[in-house]
Amino acid sequence: MKLSVNVENLMGRYDFERCAEIYSSAGFDALDYALTDMVKDASVFNGDDYAKYAEDIAKIAKSKGLVINQTHAPFTFHHKLWVDENAYRDIIYPRLVRSIEISAIMGAKVVVMHPLHHFFPYKDHVEEAFEANVEFYGSLIPYCKEYGIKVGVENMWQHDSLRGTIVHDTCSRKEEFVKYIDALNSEYVTACLDLGHVGLPQCQEDEAHDFILALGHDRLGALHVHDNSYRADDHAVPFLGKMDWEKITAALGQIDYTGDFTYEANVPFYRKSPDDFTPIGTKYMAEVGRYLMSKIEASRSK
Repeated sequence: MKLSVNVENLMGRYDFERCAEIYSSAGFDALDYALTDMVKDASVFNGDDYAKYAEDIAKIAKSKGLVINQTHAPFTFHHKLWVDENAYRDIIYPRLVRSIEISAIMGAKVVVMHPLHHFFPYKDHVEEAFEANVEFYGSLIPYCKEYGIKVGVENMWQHDSLRGTIVHDTCSRKEEFVKYIDALNSEYVTACLDLGHVGLPQCQEDEAHDFILALGHDRLGALHVHDNSYRADDHAVPFLGKMDWEKITAALGQIDYTGDFTYEANVPFYRKSPDDFTPIGTKYMAEVGRYLMSKIEASRSK
């Protein structure tokens, strides 16, 4: 199991080489590279030199003793692009496919891809969403096979603007998450369980450890690790929220989880702290991760 971190925490402050150097020195093994910049037409990943740029990212990471273990496909396209059939076909979908290729060039094992949840509210459209997403993810399998990488299905949430609450969305219930992975039934599809997303929907009965046990060893191949207050998608470092990390790590050990321990945590102190504090904060994140990984390993033998 590799200890990985979402590199974009530092990317707004330093270039990639410096980010990789800081994370390597702190004790991380790998980096999760977000391809969210691909929503911009001017992104280098949308240009002709995308493959070389991806190769350079992998080479820089390797020079610092790191690998790119996981990526995140772009998802923050303007809503009007998602709901415009022509824009989705001509802009969004081709970039999602290219993100798979880029991820493979970087050496990632999994490219996490949000489900289609922009076209309609989840409530009253559950089956419609299921059918659309099985078709969507299924259409990506040939590309994953071509490039030798898995696509990670992520559990999501929606916001009820009328009531001001977080509500259910695609795969936010464990039974539905299992249903998605089983319906796709491919070695090129895996579940990426976003631990922090689990507790957010109003009236959610299950916890992160319940999802882990339900998905089991064969379905669960990737993680987004972060904590929250159960009221907002805080993306906090573990133990800064209310999640039960004893039960989470025990469940991961119980199913013999063999994926990586990949942070998707936003770290506010990076935005306000002086440069000489950055390695200290990064080291803290790494030590928390190593501690939790040791708990997982200890649970395997029980």
